[in-house]
Amino acid sequence: MATINIAGILRAGAYSPNHIGNDAAILNGTAEELRKRGCNVAIYSEEQFNRDGVREDIILSMCREQESIKRLQQLEDEGRLVINSGYGIENCTRERMTRILLGNNIPYPKSLIVNTDEAVTEQLRDAGMERSWIKRGDFHAQHREDVSYVRHPEEAQEVLQEYFLRGIKRAVINIHLVGDLIKFYGIKDTPWFFWFYPFDEGHSKYGHEAINGKSQGLRFDLDYLKAICNRAAAEVGVEIYGGDCIVGSDGNIQIIDFNDWPSFAPCRVEAAPHIAKRILTLIKQR
Repeated sequence: MATINIAGILRAGAYSPNHIGNDAAILNGTAEELRKRGCNVAIYSEEQFNRDGVREDIILSMCREQESIKRLQQLEDEGRLVINSGYGIENCTRERMTRILLGNNIPYPKSLIVNTDEAVTEQLRDAGMERSWIKRGDFHAQHREDVSYVRHPEEAQEVLQEYFLRGIKRAVINIHLVGDLIKFYGIKDTPWFFWFYPFDEGHSKYGHEAINGKSQGLRFDLDYLKAICNRAAAEVGVEIYGGDCIVGSDGNIQIIDFNDWPSFAPCRVEAAPHIAKRILTLIKQR
């Protein structure tokens, strides 16, 4: 049997705020699991990929830079297998993700998609969105200020103006949901799934978990959560995913964020063999 040669591309540090080591560790852990199964895996930085490209026909990508994503899409169009797809990575940017999830009836908060130089106070009041979250719509978050909690429409207008002055042209505004914040990790079309309460476990990227605070242990249907996450992965177009959801007092679940290839930090050792197995399945199906 021919040796399977794989390129693994690390995420640039600018897109791993407070998680550079964790993001690198899950890719390296997956690579080691694939090597145990007879694959050759070479690891590249995102900078190396953009400068020199890669020769391998199979690419494991944690890329987030716009240049990288365009290169990945071109390689896919040429016939290479890219996991996660460059198109899927692009679909995880906030505006695209919002449109895809809402357009496919996947539970997601009431939202407005706006230009950052737009007047929104009346729109928010008419929509019943007093407390809300403003998130840059054009690309992946790099800074804490790319996701902002606001307590009333006037504050939302001020934050949008700040986004505009920073050169961010589009934003998504989600209504604030009261309930338990849950972080999840999954692998599409497999039974493997992991969830936990990030605030309770001290797991944070920007500290926003404190807004919802300590979990109440609200009951919810785990099979339903797995099902809507798998649907979201299929519609967005990613194989390896993570995200956040809110469980309401009635057990209702709504996804509030969905990401391509997260760090799997609390479950990395457990997740890596399952990710490797999924990758080998996709290689065989190719």
